[in-house]
Amino acid sequence: MTKSDFVLGGTAAMGAVVFTNPIDVVKTRMQLQGELAARGTYVKPYRHLPQAMLQIVLNDGLLALEKGLAPALCYQFVLNSVRLSVYSNALELGYLQNADGSISFYRGMFFGALGGCTGTYFASPFYMIKAQQHAQAVQSIAVGFQHKHTSMMDALLHIYRTNGISGFWRAALPSLNRTLVASSVQIGTFPKAKSLLKDKGWITHPVLLSFCAGLSSGTLVAVANSPFDVLTTRMYNQPVDEKGRGLMYKGLVDCFTKIWRTEGIHGMYKGFWPIYFRSAPHTTLTFVFFEKLLHLRDRYVFSQRRN
Repeated sequence: MTKSDFVLGGTAAMGAVVFTNPIDVVKTRMQLQGELAARGTYVKPYRHLPQAMLQIVLNDGLLALEKGLAPALCYQFVLNSVRLSVYSNALELGYLQNADGSISFYRGMFFGALGGCTGTYFASPFYMIKAQQHAQAVQSIAVGFQHKHTSMMDALLHIYRTNGISGFWRAALPSLNRTLVASSVQIGTFPKAKSLLKDKGWITHPVLLSFCAGLSSGTLVAVANSPFDVLTTRMYNQPVDEKGRGLMYKGLVDCFTKIWRTEGIHGMYKGFWPIYFRSAPHTTLTFVFFEKLLHLRDRYVFSQRRN
């Protein structure tokens, strides 16, 4: 395990988010539309993924699909440089293996959660800005509270001037819960799915094997993580007073209670399909890019040693 793995893990995730950020934009807006309103009582500018993307392009331009890309890239680099490195380190040191050499599901979940939560905490400011910029839209299709950030740097300065350093970590708790579930499920299931497909002889090509394992892992992530994702988006995007206190939700429990009472279980799964269609390819691309980068690094190191 080398320090370069931190960089490679973050770079792999950044490569993935370039392709999945437009889906994330739609996901955020679906989670915010009809906020604290009973089902059927509000206008839905975003009905499903293809329609939502077309709606955004027609009303706000093609580049609007990449809103929040800068903080999304920073968030993914910080989160995954920690998360994937912790996982790889644990794997190389033998912490994930059972006595027979197989990968332990529960140990994989533990180290996935450990790395994910640590990375998420440090990356929390970028996730908050990402969510707020994803929600920004022209008036005709705007949903949720509209923050007026003109860029990531403008957002960082505004948050610091308004609420100080602590403002960057408000709503970090729901983000940690979200990552705890997503990381433990994602990294816990990926090696198991990969081992199963390989051991059964169903898939042997390395890239296809990683793709299918990532697809299976991403599917489970979407099912388990959707409610936590909704809570995180709502908490991060809500307006706050001069002391950084939320004007809509007092905390995680209050947010959950209000959504459940007004929107029901449907509210907890708003944006589920964008979450699914983002999670599966993002998981797949991250692991594929990570393994390819590791392979290229190893080839470079080998060639340097020969020379």
